[in-house]
Amino acid sequence: MKQLMILHLCLLHLLASAQVGVGVIAPQDAKVLFNGRAEMLHELWQYWEGPRFAAEMPIKWEIVNDPVDRGTAMSSNDPAAAGGLYGAADIVTKEAFTDFRLHVEFYIKHPGGNSGVYLQNRYEIQVLDGDSTTHGMAAVINEKAAPYSAYNGTGAWNAYDIQFRAARFADGKLTEKPLVTIYFNGRKIHENVRINKVWGGPNSGMDGGNDEGRGITDRPGGIKLQAEGHEVLYRNVWIKPLQLTKPDTDF
Repeated sequence: MKQLMILHLCLLHLLASAQVGVGVIAPQDAKVLFNGRAEMLHELWQYWEGPRFAAEMPIKWEIVNDPVDRGTAMSSNDPAAAGGLYGAADIVTKEAFTDFRLHVEFYIKHPGGNSGVYLQNRYEIQVLDGDSTTHGMAAVINEKAAPYSAYNGTGAWNAYDIQFRAARFADGKLTEKPLVTIYFNGRKIHENVRINKVWGGPNSGMDGGNDEGRGITDRPGGIKLQAEGHEVLYRNVWIKPLQLTKPDTDF
């Protein structure tokens, strides 16, 4: 009986762990945001037209062959962002979200490759090879560093599994700051991290220019992927909208 119970617990653990990491398939109640097809890129995404916007439609993120597996991916190496001009050619979903569970897979081709995943087009989860600081790989940027050992390195696919709860407001005033929990390649690296502001200024995302990023507004926002002139690829991006009534993003 004891052995059966242990086996049951092990199976439950395997089932739970199968829901995070590289290659996880979108559940039936999730919305696929990118599956490798150019049609989906142009249907569901658009350039973010912030103050530094310099690109021209249609989106110039190239669809390329997956360097590891079969299929295709999109490259963030938009020519308008050459030289690290974040905000010049970033792409954002046309649909805006509040609370959600997000899955994103990325591949960095060369050392020093740089991009970023933005929650609500505000809060960056860093994609940066070679940096383990609060501005480095998998950091809730400028808030909390991540263990660099969770990173699979260049030339391999990596995955973020994110659960996010948006800021809460009452009578137009901020009452609860946003929270996020993140798994990196199946390993939990952040749990209920409170995000204090939008970092990076007005070129970084929504509300970045409001009171130095502290002036968060009560508006949903899209999922944004950053172009910085590097060969960073993306695939298998999906999202599941949630309604997190309690201030808890752990999963």
